[in-house]
Amino acid sequence: MIRRPVDTGDPDRLYTVTGGRSRADDDTFDLVTLIVSECQPTAGMQSEHVRILELCRHPMALVEISADLRLPVTVVRILLGDLLATGRITARHPRTARSADLPDSALLKEVLLGLRNL
Repeated sequence: MIRRPVDTGDPDRLYTVTGGRSRADDDTFDLVTLIVSECQPTAGMQSEHVRILELCRHPMALVEISADLRLPVTVVRILLGDLLATGRITARHPRTARSADLPDSALLKEVLLGLRNL
């Protein structure tokens, strides 16, 4: 098997797709943020935006969108920022575990001790 470098796409095309931007305006999207379309594509939209809206009819993670579009994650973040600013998508962040949701550490130690004794 011959290993080839990762293809990040034609730099000129990526420059055009993002309108010359190289970074998203903020850190709204992480790799596992779920994206959901809020509308149908309209005439005159950029083809990548159209494809994102079609892909996200059901919740889809940013990293999955990037893989399906075969575009770098940074480029997809910029495109998603455009769609979020116009209200065409919503971003659902995964729930983070709160300390109240976690079991008591003393209970976990007892379970571990019990498993070791088996």
